[in-house]
Amino acid sequence: MSTTRFGTLELAPAAEHPELLAAPVRDFLAAHPDERVLVGAIDAVLADTAAFCARYEVDPSQGANCVVVEARRGETRTLVACMILGSDRIDVNGAVRRMLDARRASFAPLDAVIEATGMQYGGVTPLGLPAEWAILVDEAVAASGPLIVGAGIRGAKLLVTGEYLAGLPGARVAPIAQR
Repeated sequence: MSTTRFGTLELAPAAEHPELLAAPVRDFLAAHPDERVLVGAIDAVLADTAAFCARYEVDPSQGANCVVVEARRGETRTLVACMILGSDRIDVNGAVRRMLDARRASFAPLDAVIEATGMQYGGVTPLGLPAEWAILVDEAVAASGPLIVGAGIRGAKLLVTGEYLAGLPGARVAPIAQR
């Protein structure tokens, strides 16, 4: 088994460590194998961006957060995953709302996200999301090299590239972040 370091995080091929992946992520990677997807165990208490970056010596701009937004138009409610750099803020009521042609958009309720994804809060990732969900990937994320993202559980992180995220099924690159 070969390992790679990113900051101080030790990473290995995700396929070799299914115990570090939420079931939907594990299933996604089994159906879409890619040896470039790496995984590393972390202290689950440090899963949130600021704590993770400080402990594992990773700049927030070297990570991408998966923010789930609920868009509403009349009685129709849609959940969408938005990928933004850890150093940026998402423009929910501007860019995201307009892109989804929604009357209202807001952060999705935590319980609904956990139930719909089968992932843990603080570990939600675009890999393994329900097939009907769109994934909006901010332009800065798509243009990035190696990026840390969630693994579906709080106790692990994945290393992928912006190109990989932009190429996920259902992904669309768009300007959705405020810098």
